[in-house]
Amino acid sequence: MKVLIFDVWGDYAHFRKIYTTTSPLTYSIPTRTSLCGLIGAIIGLSKENNDYLNYFRLNQAKIGLRIVNYVKKVHIAENLIHTKDAKGIGMNLITTRTQIRFEFLKDPKYRIYFWHNDESLYTKLKESLSKHKAKYTPCLGLSENIANFEYVGEIEAVKKDKNDNFIQIHSVIPIEKVEKGNGINFKIQDREYFKEIIPIEMDIDRVIKKYGDILYERSGNPIEARLTKPYYEINYKNGTRENIVFVE
Repeated sequence: MKVLIFDVWGDYAHFRKIYTTTSPLTYSIPTRTSLCGLIGAIIGLSKENNDYLNYFRLNQAKIGLRIVNYVKKVHIAENLIHTKDAKGIGMNLITTRTQIRFEFLKDPKYRIYFWHNDESLYTKLKESLSKHKAKYTPCLGLSENIANFEYVGEIEAVKKDKNDNFIQIHSVIPIEKVEKGNGINFKIQDREYFKEIIPIEMDIDRVIKKYGDILYERSGNPIEARLTKPYYEINYKNGTRENIVFVE
């Protein structure tokens, strides 16, 4: 099947962990639900009543993610104003503020792989990416974290059956797709492996329908893994190759 591939990056990103409130922490990678919002913004899907989420069910869309830049976090104090005190006055006149320390990802960059069973939506995204146009301002989690993007291309993703050998996977990997016991080759030096539980699918009421354990390497290096499910091979015109799995 053919997939759309594009890179996205920014100065900062924040994908808030849903259980943090007074001191917001961020997931180390964008969640699948965040990527749905990013893609929806580019093609102009409405955020009213979270309607855009209806277009990215697990049985409709496949989304993969590769880390390009090293995952680095910083903490920044932000002044939050009490908008309930506005009562028709200008925001600049509100004097009640609360300072909160936010955790941000610094200089994040990711490669996104996208397929959809709706040809019209798929084509609309392809046109937007190739022309570098977005209906709404794309951002990385929060509206102030404005993102830039670059279209890599539309490339055939060749489905490969699992086997008993270690395979270099360039994308993040759902743990459920890794063989239990000895599924990861930890003998490679200079690798930092992390696992994080992130939301995979959310309904329009913002209720999480599925969580998943996601494995990633902090610098974006390929992970040598034995998989229990098929993966996809992508061959670029310059001769380079990537093996990926989708977050699902």
